[in-house]
Amino acid sequence: MLGFTLVEVKISGKKGSETINLLVDTGSLLTWVPKKILEKIGVTPISKKKFKTIEGRFVERDVGEAVIELMGEKATRLIVFGEENDAQVLGTEVLEGLGFEVDPTTKHLKKVEAFIAY
Repeated sequence: MLGFTLVEVKISGKKGSETINLLVDTGSLLTWVPKKILEKIGVTPISKKKFKTIEGRFVERDVGEAVIELMGEKATRLIVFGEENDAQVLGTEVLEGLGFEVDPTTKHLKKVEAFIAY
């Protein structure tokens, strides 16, 4: 049976920061945070992107850049301005970029031992 992995993430913009819990979603490339939170902390949209939902629908959302901090690691990453009914998730781009993976046994995040060099 699959379990859920929730993580505490600090998101920072030009006007401040918020700490929220996000569901780790290895099926989502980008991280989705409610638009109200992003606007409050001063994250501004830089573009719009189309996404295909799990139901097969297409939606368009604003995307911006925010500093994301997770378990002591932080970096600027793309983040989706989620609408009211959108899921709040931490996507794989943040996980991999900050050097984390989901341990399939414990369902907790763990640091990767080494990045792959090409």
